[in-house]
Amino acid sequence: MKNEVRIGIIGTGFARSTQIPAFKNCEGARIVAIASGHRENAEAVAREFGIENVEDDGRGVIARDDVDLVSIVTPVATHCELTLAAIDHGKAVLCEKPMAMNADEARRMADRAQAKGVMALIDHELRFLPGRCKAREMLRGGDIGKIKHVQLTFRSDSRADVNRPWNWWSDITRGGGALGAIGSHVIDGFRWLLGAEVAEVFADLVTHIRQRNDETGKTREVTTDDEANLLLRFADSELTEGATGNASISMVESGASAHLIGIFGSRGALKIDGNGYVWSAKTGDGDWTSVETDRGELAPAMAEGSWSRGFTAFSQKIVDALREGKTVIDGAATFEDGYRTQLVLDAARRSNEIGCWEKIG
Repeated sequence: MKNEVRIGIIGTGFARSTQIPAFKNCEGARIVAIASGHRENAEAVAREFGIENVEDDGRGVIARDDVDLVSIVTPVATHCELTLAAIDHGKAVLCEKPMAMNADEARRMADRAQAKGVMALIDHELRFLPGRCKAREMLRGGDIGKIKHVQLTFRSDSRADVNRPWNWWSDITRGGGALGAIGSHVIDGFRWLLGAEVAEVFADLVTHIRQRNDETGKTREVTTDDEANLLLRFADSELTEGATGNASISMVESGASAHLIGIFGSRGALKIDGNGYVWSAKTGDGDWTSVETDRGELAPAMAEGSWSRGFTAFSQKIVDALREGKTVIDGAATFEDGYRTQLVLDAARRSNEIGCWEKIG
């Protein structure tokens, strides 16, 4: 077993708030280097967390001999290039979601990782929330019978402020938008919980705030969606039969935020909220019953939230696996999972353009 897993971080946004505190909480891990699109950001985060080495760019992190795992936490348009470079250097890779700009890029990434035999994972940390794991176990135990319908509501006002500056998230050519940022989690979560592939999708993507000022004060067009509404049809599987789904995602809705999943079957239903709490109901109950679940650990210096608790658990599993020389983690989203999710995202964009249902693949 390796004594220590050495980690290189590329990016200073989500990495600063979530990944770095979680990895620093892991036994047997050390963050040795960081880079960002703006070196001053990397230097500031390095000082904050005591990271010894700052590189000029991501390739500098990838080329280091003292890095075992490269975590790519950058705008989507850079994922493919950085991931392929890291794999070619024999590094394990954790790639932020969505995996790529399109399914063709995702396929290249998955094929290269398989050919090189390295660990290659997508950061779908919500798979490791104890509540979601409990719900998945209950579904496989037949608690609600055959799944007929799933629905998800995600509501946030994080982009509702018209004075929020234009950045890469506002730029479709760099992979921004609600569909990729949140929709990738939605599709991965549905696939993982239901054990079924999405067969068809109908999508309506909306941009409510159409212009923003960039850092220089120049007004720029927003080319990404801040609201995404999806209708889904699933292939039949062990758990699903004629199953349908819908997801409502908004980054511009005021009021209390929400992240709620409902799963409805032939004999009952399950409900999971954004904190990982679970409720169940049998047909005819008329109300929900709380299911006892553990919320999971929260690493020090992390803000409360499902992504934080999920990544606290996921990060330790990554480190443990690499210390043991493993390239897979039970339950983690692989590059093949990322590719399957990307097929759905691509089909959703086509559906939005043509106004029709779109088959996957």
